Amino acid sequence: MPARESRYQRRDRYRERVTPTAASCRTPLACALEALSGVSVGWGMLDRSQARRAAGAIAAARVALGAVAFVAPTLPARPWVGRDEAVRTGARLLARALGARDLALGVGACLALRRGSDARRWVEAGGLADAGDTVATLVSFRSLPTLSRWAVLASTVGAAAGAALLAPLVDR
Repeated sequence: MPARESRYQRRDRYRERVTPTAASCRTPLACALEALSGVSVGWGMLDRSQARRAAGAIAAARVALGAVAFVAPTLPARPWVGRDEAVRTGARLLARALGARDLALGVGACLALRRGSDARRWVEAGGLADAGDTVATLVSFRSLPTLSRWAVLASTVGAAAGAALLAPLVDR
């Protein structure tokens, strides 16, 4: 008579069936998270360590973007507001301010994740900032550069969705 399968073995078998591989990501968000963190994302099956790794990858990207925006504000501003607007003093000032915001949110999330402390609030704060960026982009959508506005919108929506997906999982 074969040994009875434990609940954990059944769970693992189920995860193998429904968790997509890198070649079969079901959504762009899942593929992006998988590419950034090496974590296979699928159907709410992330465990705490996988969620923390994915959140760490997003936080590191936020730190990098924030540092670039603070040091060279026209680089991230150009795709968002256009080449002509990005060189103006006001646009550079706002790009630096957004860079400082992203740098602070990213460093806060990275430190919380590294220390093993409560990271959910940092991930949620980053997601809220990204949701605000999404709304700001949508409000001015028609006047933004035609090609890059879609990339900016996709990145802000993706980052906000990633935070919404990961925030409940990083501290469970």
